[in-house]
Formats: sequence, structure tokens, C-alpha cells
Amino acid sequence: MFIATLIADRLTAGQLGEATDRLASVHCAPGTWRWLDEGRAADVAFAHHPDAARGVLEGAFSVTDVIVQPEAGREKRLLVADMDSTMITVECIDELADYAGIRAQIAEVTERAMRGELDFAEALDARVALLKGLEEIAIDRCLAERVRLSPGAETLVKTMRARGSLTVLVSGGFTRFAEPVGGMLGFERVIANRLEIVDGALTGAVTKPIVDSLTKETTLLGAVAERVLALEQSLAVGDGANDLAMIRKAGLGVAYRAKPIVAAAAGAACSTRRASRVRSG
Repeated sequence: MFIATLIADRLTAGQLGEATDRLASVHCAPGTWRWLDEGRAADVAFAHHPDAARGVLEGAFSVTDVIVQPEAGREKRLLVADMDSTMITVECIDELADYAGIRAQIAEVTERAMRGELDFAEALDARVALLKGLEEIAIDRCLAERVRLSPGAETLVKTMRARGSLTVLVSGGFTRFAEPVGGMLGFERVIANRLEIVDGALTGAVTKPIVDSLTKETTLLGAVAERVLALEQSLAVGDGANDLAMIRKAGLGVAYRAKPIVAAAAGAACSTRRASRVRSG
């Protein structure tokens, strides 16, 4: 059996009935449907032809996202997630740059790095160098004034933990943001880059080695081995090019409001913030 999860800003029972009709028209043998988040997300069960199901449902009525996956093994035992623009709504380095008066200069580099056009570590070093001399207090102000949790992120993390899953936040951002965010969301482990600070100001450097794409992939594989899991039992969520490796390796890789290169590689792509309310299992 397979499950098609439909996500939209507004979803009706009539549309779900139409979805089952569409599945029947391509011989998928649809079964029953059920709400995950009434009016916004629902599961439709079916028996055959997952590729045909995806094709007939994508772009149908007002559905924003369609995720098709086998019912067996759907519940995951490991979550490895990116932070910036994934578990939170902003890119922290861009917001921090705003306090230094150089947001546009840094944001343009961030965007290129997330699209995979620049080497992540080199781009991070270059951006942090521009923050040299920024007072440490700006980090606390940024955290309080700018950082907001993505809708449903806390529910996702705490639900998975309640069901026995290991949850790891691994970020190419900074510990000064990732540690408090990880605590708010309920992550068991947090891995991120450490800004060097001397006499209350940023030095313009990051402690090496930098947390990058390889770190994220290694974290996923290490956690799988530690918990004696199959890769199929893992879930990875991210939005940028430095998330690609872990997304490709995970049992279910989810591109959340992601750059095109990531959405194309992921097993599931979610473009609506409502998607973060949908549990994995």
C-alpha cells in the first residue's frame, strides 16, 4: 500500500473525493482518506502505481504539495534537520548582518551558497569576515527580535521524540542561535558552527572545522549506525545545497521551501509552511 499526502492552505472533503476519483482513473485502487490537519492536510491510501498517482495529483485543484510514499516504513526513527529557513523562518547570518548595516552584501552571498553556486565553507568564511567588530550583544538582540520558529516545527520534533525517535539539529549556522533554538524545539542534539568572540566582539572568524554538507551527511549516517537503524528509517529536512547530501542519503529526504536544486533531488518537496505540521508516520 501507498499513501498520498495532500497539503494546501485550504483543503475540503470534496477535493479529497476528487483525489480518490483521480487515483481510480489511473488504476491506483484508492482506499479511504483521513485528515492529518483538518482543512489543510490529509492522507489518501491507494494500492498501485505511485508514479501515476503523483502525476495525476500534482497541480490538482488547490493542492500545493503532494507527497507519495510507501505505507510500510513510513514512521521514521531518526530526524536530522537543518535550522535556517527550515526549523526557523530566517537566515541568521543575514539578520545578524542587518545589525552591522551590510545585510544586502551578505544576503546575496547566502543566496548563491544555498543555490549551490559557491563553496559553502569559503562563502561562510567570507561572510563572517565581514562581521568583524560587531558587538556580541547583537547576537542576543537578533535572537530575540528576528528568530521565529517555523509553524509546526516544534510539533514535529516533540512528536517524533515522544515516539522514540532520535532528533538532531545540524546547522551551517551558529551555536549561539542553534543551541537556544534546539532547546525551544526539543531537539536532543545540536551541531553548529562556533563564532569566535574576543572582548565582547566578533573576530570575523569561525572555529574550524566548519559544519558543512559533509558534516550533515556524516551526522545522519553516524546516528543511523548508533541506533542500529536502516537508512529507510531516517528523515532529513533542509532547504539549501549544503543539505543535499543528507537529503539524498535519508530514507525520506524532504526539501522544505527549498532551492530548486534541492527540491529536484528530494523524495518530497514542501512549499507551504503548513507542511511542517504533517507528521512523519
